[in-house]
Amino acid sequence: MDKTTTFPIKKLPKKADRHKLFGSVNPLPKSKPVKKNDMADLQNTKKDFLFDIDAVGVANVKHPITILSNLKPTTQTSVGTIEFTSSLKNTSKGTNMSRFTQQLNDYYEKGFTVDIATLKNFTKELAERLDQEDATIKLAFPWFFERKAPASGLSGINHADVTIHVSYDSLHGYTVNTSLSGLITTLCPCSKEISEYSAHNQRGEITMETSLSDDFDETTSDWKELLLEAAESNASARLHPVLKRPDEKMVTEQAYENPRFVEDMVRLVAADLYEMPHVTAFKVSCRNEESIHLHDAIASVSYDKRNDEK
Repeated sequence: MDKTTTFPIKKLPKKADRHKLFGSVNPLPKSKPVKKNDMADLQNTKKDFLFDIDAVGVANVKHPITILSNLKPTTQTSVGTIEFTSSLKNTSKGTNMSRFTQQLNDYYEKGFTVDIATLKNFTKELAERLDQEDATIKLAFPWFFERKAPASGLSGINHADVTIHVSYDSLHGYTVNTSLSGLITTLCPCSKEISEYSAHNQRGEITMETSLSDDFDETTSDWKELLLEAAESNASARLHPVLKRPDEKMVTEQAYENPRFVEDMVRLVAADLYEMPHVTAFKVSCRNEESIHLHDAIASVSYDKRNDEK
């Protein structure tokens, strides 16, 4: 016969008593107002508070967003990490923090699609809501795109890390900066040159930070795709989520035919960005995780095309 195991029943105090056991106390007498209009508004105190503040706001806000893309998937949902700020005059004690997230929720209820036009409207409305002359939003998110293997055509999903930084100023208008960080394959030219056979390669990370012109039209071109192509088309080879043997043969041979130092990578990507009419300034960085060293190899190039006009 099966034996049924029984356990002694522990009699627990009621939940409220358990809370008291672990330190909870009864509410204290309350004397301060409970209605908003009767409460003190410290943020709106007007005095000379010594210094203007460059930026004040909220950061590390995680929020669902919708991304439009020229590459599949053309409409995708992702999670954005958001920072909102505005300046603050010395005559104001503080900003109203709740208005930043209030503004975000208003846009979310309408469908928060992340594009430059939407973020421009967002910052202008945020400045007006805060009763300030300026406002800034910085939004970072992973962007996913389909990648087909070169021989078999089998598809998978890759991703790049993207940031959009939009600022509004009532006197100077908008400033738009974008960034994309993607991974590539690089094969060492020196290793190929000195070795009897083979060459070592590594995975490199290309980061491109760009300033966009006021007339950039996001409806005719996708800046994410343009930056990704600038990085990948200059690499020894692209990365693929799915590779069969014929694909792997093509990728490794392509890498061998296109050796790249980190110095080569930043110069080649810089040349592509220089030729993009909507990019007014840029910084290109490359970091290679060396396969035969413990250290990484790094290089960067910065250029401001606006200086050419002076």
